Order: sequence, then C-alpha cells, then structure tokens
Amino acid sequence: MKAKIVICLFGTEVARKGNVDDLSTRARLPGGSQSLYCIIPEGTIRIYWNSTMTVKLPAEQATALLDRMNRPLSSLRVSVVDRCDLRCTYCMPEDDYAWLPKKDILSLDEVATLVDAFADSGVVKVRLTGGEPLLRKGLTELVRHLARNPRIEDLALTTNATQLARFSAPLCAAGLQRVTVSLDSLVPDRFAKLTRRPVLDQVLSGIRAAASANFEELKINTVVMKGFNDDELVDLIEFGREVGAEVRFIEYMDVGGATQWTKEKVVSRMDILAHLEDHYGRVIVEDDQGSAPAQRFVLADGTRFGIVASVTRPFCGACDRSRLTADGMWYLCLYGRDGMDFREILRSGGSKDELAAAIQFGWEQRADRGAEERLAAPSRGVFYQVEELKLDPHREMHTRGG
Repeated sequence: MKAKIVICLFGTEVARKGNVDDLSTRARLPGGSQSLYCIIPEGTIRIYWNSTMTVKLPAEQATALLDRMNRPLSSLRVSVVDRCDLRCTYCMPEDDYAWLPKKDILSLDEVATLVDAFADSGVVKVRLTGGEPLLRKGLTELVRHLARNPRIEDLALTTNATQLARFSAPLCAAGLQRVTVSLDSLVPDRFAKLTRRPVLDQVLSGIRAAASANFEELKINTVVMKGFNDDELVDLIEFGREVGAEVRFIEYMDVGGATQWTKEKVVSRMDILAHLEDHYGRVIVEDDQGSAPAQRFVLADGTRFGIVASVTRPFCGACDRSRLTADGMWYLCLYGRDGMDFREILRSGGSKDELAAAIQFGWEQRADRGAEERLAAPSRGVFYQVEELKLDPHREMHTRGG
C-alpha cells in the first residue's frame, strides 16, 4: 500500500518522505536521533512533534456528492457568530443592523455535530468564519474537536486579527492549520476610515503573532477599491513577504450588505496585474485555479500572490463551497437568497441519517451560479437595498460569512 508521510515540528512541515510501499516505515525526527515506527494505511499521514506527539490517520473518504453541474461538495464555510468588532464599509457600511436572535445561535456542540455530518457527506475542507469568529467563546475547543476528525483534511480560519495576538498560539496547538487575515490598508488613517476603528497596530500585532505561531499557511486578503487602496498593492505584497504571508487581492463584490458598491469602484484582475507588472516586471501564472477562489501568480523572485476575480471572471463552474450560518442556515451560494434550516432538524431530534439525507438532497438540487448571473445582468447595481437587509439578517455578509 502506498502512502506519503509528512513530518511537522510545532505545526510546520520540516521533512517529507515520498511514496512508501511498506506497511510500516521509520521516520527520523529533526533535531536528534529519535525515530518513529508506525503502520501507514493508504493516504497521507501528518506527524506532529510537539511536547507530545499525535498521529492523525487518514480516514476513508465518503463518496463525493455532486450537484446538478457535477460540482462536488468538498468545502464548508462555517460562521460561528454574526457579530464583528469592525465596521468595514464594503461589508457593514450602515449604522444599524438586525442581528440573529441569541436563542437561535447554535451551541458549539451543535456546530460540531453539523460539521461532522458534512464531513461524513464528503466535506474535506472547513473554514471557520463570522462575523469575527474570535469573538465566539470556546472557539479553541471547537477547533480541537474538528481537528480530531480524520475526514477533515484542511481546517482554516478567516479573521480580522484584532484578537489574533492572544489566540494564535492556542489555536495552533489545538490543530488549526491555516489562517487568513482581512487587511485592506497599511495606512493608519485610511484603515480607521474603512473599518471605523483605529486598531491597525492591534491587527498588525495579530498578524505577526500568527506568523510566529507556525501555522501551515498564513494569508492576507485585501479587497481592492478604486481610489481608496489601489495604490497600496506593492506595499501589501512587501508586508506579506516580511511576515511570510501570501497576499490575495479581491475584486470588490456587490454581495450582501455592500450598499455602497458601484462598478466604478471595482479594480479588476487585469488592472491589478498591470499595476504589479509596472513595479515588479513580468508576472507568471503559477497553476490551474481548479476550485480555489484565487488564481495564483509568481513574481520573478518567487513571491506568490493571488487574485480573486469574482466580479470580472467568476469561477462558479468549479465552486465546491457552501456556507453554514451561526444559526444553522445552509446556503449553497454567496448570492443565494434561500437557505436550508439545519437548526430545526437538530433541535427537533433529527438523527445522523436525517442530517445526511438533508445534505444530500440540498446539494444534489444545487444549480447556483450567482456570480456568473450577476456578470451577465444587463444592468448591475447594489444587490440588496437597506430595507431588504433589515428584513432578513441572513442576507448580510457578516452573517453568511465570506
């Protein structure tokens, strides 16, 4: 049986062995002559060597569910809270918001039950979002639970980093693999204007703490807006290089509560590349985008960055993502208007089989391609008006998760 073995020291990959044909193998651990013997089933084993050692064995994966466009169910974004401590103008530009009723918010045990059910149905990538997920008490314990699930191959978090300095180390120790930070400006006054909070230093400290925590991957997401921060692309790449983070530039989207969106504010993929090529020279496309939201590029010195071109070049045809809100509504598209209520199934005593049947039914009916439909629309403006958002908080990005 063939397998690959990856050795990690404090969460960071330090050695990799190729295909292994034997049923057992010996892996020499860095920093000494200690070695480990283990039985390797077919797949990949990651061996983490910290103060204690755990081996996460790969599980036999469930057969992937396919939607009506033959897209697999493999990625789930889980919002654990609808609240946020920033007020970014592209996400939360208004003064007042309708929040989810507290009684409807799933307990973390309920969240874990649902994520496990999705993993049993084929999901292998889980990303925790918000709102701001680090505002949710007990998040580290949820991460620890999910990290133990052998079906979940990729466990990640998106955060604004205001709380990241104190949570980086415990989250990494609990098994969180990847962190993505939203950072739209390195200029203090500009950052404060965008977020309506003067906390840039706090955010940068959080990013540096994450860089020191040895997560498998650290990324920075930047929503690029014409006339606001499109002059900071190079500065952000250089900051990413400094902290060891890959920067991803995102076209300003008209989704959710983006009530100030206009086409004129969008900086396209083409314009982003032209700006960077003017400074760095030739930029090379690294690989096929696949189902990933970002297309990746490489500078001459090997620095990588990505562009999420959801507005001008949608990738609906390969989208394998769905979203679970903090109150248990399941949405199959970021632009989707209707969701499926899993809270009701859970709290009415629904069994594991009933959850699986609901997931299968929902995904096999999926034909969403919201971003492509928005691109093809003869006229394009704000997706929801303020009055519509107040009628249903699930329409907000801070509720649905990005």
